[in-house]
Amino acid sequence: MTPTIKLIAKKANVSIATVSRALNNDTRVTSETREKVIRISDELNYKPNLIARSFVKKTSNIIGLILPGISDEFFTDIIRGVDEITYKNGYFTMVASSHGQRVLSDSLLALSNAGLVGGIILLLSSLTDEIKNILKEIKVPVILISGGKEEYGFDTVAIDNYQGAFNATEYLIKKKGFKNIAHITGPAENEDAYLRKRGFIDACKKNGVTVNKSFIVDGDFTKESGYKAFIKLYSLADKPQAIFTANDMMALGCYEAAEYLNLQIPKDIALVGFDDIFISQYLNPGLTTVRVQIEEVGRAAAMLLVDKLNGTNGKIHPLVKISTDLIVRNSC
Repeated sequence: MTPTIKLIAKKANVSIATVSRALNNDTRVTSETREKVIRISDELNYKPNLIARSFVKKTSNIIGLILPGISDEFFTDIIRGVDEITYKNGYFTMVASSHGQRVLSDSLLALSNAGLVGGIILLLSSLTDEIKNILKEIKVPVILISGGKEEYGFDTVAIDNYQGAFNATEYLIKKKGFKNIAHITGPAENEDAYLRKRGFIDACKKNGVTVNKSFIVDGDFTKESGYKAFIKLYSLADKPQAIFTANDMMALGCYEAAEYLNLQIPKDIALVGFDDIFISQYLNPGLTTVRVQIEEVGRAAAMLLVDKLNGTNGKIHPLVKISTDLIVRNSC
């Protein structure tokens, strides 16, 4: 027999309304009765019908999480972090994937207008005027995960991209003594990539290292772009001593390009990445990289949303920055 509130009420010798109040932590129920109801519901392995509860309370216990993709390790870590917090707080996470700005706006409107979700967490590479306008009209709370280029007037969680890139570059200059340092960027429109490039340039300037324009090569966060950028850099007459890539996937492409050119890392050229994806520690040599607590990004976004849904978030559009650490291995 499937356990129901009616069955719990019968076993606890209380009304169905009292069971409902007890399970929702209503202050009108005594602690003794609440403990009794919860004990019986646990014994029966009772699971509430979230959809039915949503209709009654006119709010949804489902959180919408919109990501650019779900196959990459970065995105799965975000999902784990979000789900950890939402589940602990009685919410369930529904993941939607968007591919391109047009589909992103469609996904956002579909989730917010259908009444299916109580709140939305949205991962953005950049915030366009179109998305800004949609967010202003949405009736449910929204938390952004973005690069943190600026405060947009929305609750936002961001990796401290600038400081992570600055520290990595300064390590190459101060600790390793390099002067000719190249940078492989991420996509031009991506806020994370923008701030990592800015951190690289500022660290060079602060430490008296000339930023060679030919040493800054565009990439797009893929392994293939890292491979091509490495080949381009090593074809220069004045070759770099070290490369800082805007993410680890492009660093992985650099490893393959170095092997193709019969070069040894770090003997011939040093390498530093950003993200500390799982494979970074198993490369030969292990990749020195900026570690991002990606699950913590998801947890922080989920906590902001849960606080807003519970009415306990008194801050006005906070920008929460997640710090980074430089993990030194043998690639430089």
